[in-house]
Amino acid sequence: MAVNAFGLGAGLQAADGGIVVWGLHEMMGWEAGRPHGPGLHEMGLAPSDVLLVRAPDIQTLLIIGEEALRTPAVRAVLLSAWGEAKALSLTASRRLALAAETGGGTLFLARAGAAPAPSAAETRWAVQAAASTPLEGGAPGRPSFSATLLRRRGGGEQRTWTLEWDRDDRSFCEPTPLSGAVVPMAAQRSAEAWDKHGRHVA
Repeated sequence: MAVNAFGLGAGLQAADGGIVVWGLHEMMGWEAGRPHGPGLHEMGLAPSDVLLVRAPDIQTLLIIGEEALRTPAVRAVLLSAWGEAKALSLTASRRLALAAETGGGTLFLARAGAAPAPSAAETRWAVQAAASTPLEGGAPGRPSFSATLLRRRGGGEQRTWTLEWDRDDRSFCEPTPLSGAVVPMAAQRSAEAWDKHGRHVA
């Protein structure tokens, strides 16, 4: 799922070689698919890069987030949640923000199958998969995302970026413009193949 891949990439960038904890709501795994080893490898990840913790419910997911964020050794936390949940309240997001300030890490909360809700997040994003730029010979390109900044604390206008994940540099970059011959559309991955639920990363 695009929102998890984007959040994981953002977490790796923020951690800058440090520990990343990924708290995964079990419902997210059932609805959107569980982490797949070969897929993570294609993103340039090794098993030692991420500590995956499964949560049976949202309350447990929030506890995982708070405990991980209060640990100075953890540099980034990704919490992946599915569906509407009263537990994901403004108060809960403030507790997570305070825990992040205490430990010095960065939190990314990825939600799917839910409408945007008030939170203490610095920014709120809408993320979905985008068509990737094919490589030479029609080979599949890098994972590509359309990321829209919906809200920034302190204000600012809405803006959308198309970003690719560079597995070698472990960073997001803007697509390189195509040059030369036109590549057949069949060689591109269509965003329409992804799930239609809204995706939000905060």
